[in-house]
Parts: sequence; C-alpha cells; structure tokens
Amino acid sequence: MSRGAIESAVRLRGWRELPIGGYIIEPGSSTLNNTGSWRSQRPVINQDLCIRCRTCWVVCPEPAILELDKPYTTSGGVKYDITYEVDYDHCKGCGVCARECPTNAITMVREGE
Repeated sequence: MSRGAIESAVRLRGWRELPIGGYIIEPGSSTLNNTGSWRSQRPVINQDLCIRCRTCWVVCPEPAILELDKPYTTSGGVKYDITYEVDYDHCKGCGVCARECPTNAITMVREGE
C-alpha cells in the first residue's frame, strides 16, 4: 500500500473540524495498562516489621499497594488477618510508601536486585 493510500485511509480531523473545547473519546487508564516497567527502584515490604497501619496504602499515588485478606503470623508470634503487597505492574517506584512507613517496614531496592 502506498503512503498516499495510507494517509487517505487514516485521515485525522484538523483543528477546524473538532468541536469547541474538544473532547476525549476514551481516557487512558493505568489500571488497564501496566505502567511500572520504567521504575529504577521497587518497594519491598518486610511483613514482620509491618504493623498494618495502612499508611502505605493511603499515600500510594497509583495505588499499587494491595491490601489482601491473607493471614500472616510474624516471627514474634503476632497474628494479622491482612497482608500488604506491592502490585509491581503499576508501581512507579516513587518511594512515598517507604518514606512514610512509621516502622521502616518498606525498603526501596534497586530494580533487578
């Protein structure tokens, strides 16, 4: 197929043809698209240090911190009904969760380590 045929088959509207104010037909969505592939660091949660305060879950801008109904017993014998995990498909590696964690249960690790 020639370049001219492709251009005429996929002709985009010019600015004069768009409605005033424009519109977005379908917005992008990070829940539909994996967006964590470009991070340089990733958060790792130490379940033994985590006190399940939900701070990481609240401050994550993505949200890539998942609260799961998965029981966990710490090495010290403390039992929890929930576990927090990171959704690495959507985590950007910003480090806000690690910075705000009151018990330093989240550490940022270089990607690939």
